[in-house]
Parts: sequence; structure tokens; C-alpha cells
Amino acid sequence: MTKPLFIVGLGGTLRDGSSSEHALKISLDHAASLGCETQLFAGTDLNLALYDPRRTERSPAEAALVAALRRADGVIWSTPSYHGSISGLLKNAIDFIEDMNQDERVYLSGRAVGCIVCAYGSQAMGTTLSSMRDIIHSLRGWPTPFGAALNVLQTSFQDPTSDSAQEALQACQTVAAEVVQFAKAWRTQA
Repeated sequence: MTKPLFIVGLGGTLRDGSSSEHALKISLDHAASLGCETQLFAGTDLNLALYDPRRTERSPAEAALVAALRRADGVIWSTPSYHGSISGLLKNAIDFIEDMNQDERVYLSGRAVGCIVCAYGSQAMGTTLSSMRDIIHSLRGWPTPFGAALNVLQTSFQDPTSDSAQEALQACQTVAAEVVQFAKAWRTQA
């Protein structure tokens, strides 16, 4: 029996139930429905010490994050759009990937990374999505072709039957499906 794919989700804010955390959970739930094992690092899980490459010891939370990313077949990032870019909370968590610079699979090599951006308005969503993709490339990962950009002024997860919520649900599921599809293909190649 083949071991299930392992998909790690990073994102959200320190506010419980934030739109970006909710969107990430939807995406990970879809990956799980496709037979994957998933692990979520959101909100307070990402409230880590500032990344310092000189500090070689890691807290249990930092070590757990890096261990999960090392094991991951795919990753999904979800962020609020703060001033045209990703949140500092997510960026700091991503910085811990530097601990993987000497791994056999360096950084995010051979892993698809799906992107979800939530914003109060449409202006900053494109630049935030682009920033995420640039970071993924610099970490040798593969950004999925589809990135979910959710304008939370128009999308409410409160009414899951609304057209906007259904569109957001489909977008989050598409991100997960593309990460899983790539991970399956990569595993076949390896």
C-alpha cells in the first residue's frame, strides 16, 4: 500500500477564524477528501520567534514546522493581503525553510505550493499573489498555475449557499487539487 501524500498548510492570522485561515482549512479539507494526510499550521501555530539564522536551536513549534515541511509532498499557503504583500506572520514562518538549505530536497524542491490570498478589496490581491509566487520560485518550489484571490468584501463564508461563497469554495478546492495532482506526478517520477 502506498503511503498517502502529505500536504502542509501555512497561513491565517492571529485572529481565530480569519478569512485566510478559513480558506486554508477548506483547501486542506479538499486535499484530505482526495486521500491526502494534511497538517495545518495557522494562527498561533505561526506565532514563532523571529527567524534568526544564527540561532541553531529551535523551539518545539519551530521544529515541528520544519519537520512537517521536510516531509511534505505539497504545501498550501494562505495569507491576508497586508499592504500589497504577504503577512509578516506567514513570511516569518516561510523564513524557517532556510533550515532546509542543506537537505537532499533543498528548500521546497519538487513540491508544488498552492497560493490563497484574502483581501478587503481587489487592489492588492494581484501583487500579493505575485509576491508569493516569487518567494516559491526562490525556494525552488513550483507554484500551482491557479492561485485563489478572494475579495472578502464580496465573499462571505457566513452564507455557504451564496454564489460568492460557492465561487470561493471552488477556488480553494482548485488550489488543493492542483497541489495534489502535482504531488502525485512528482511521486511517480521519483
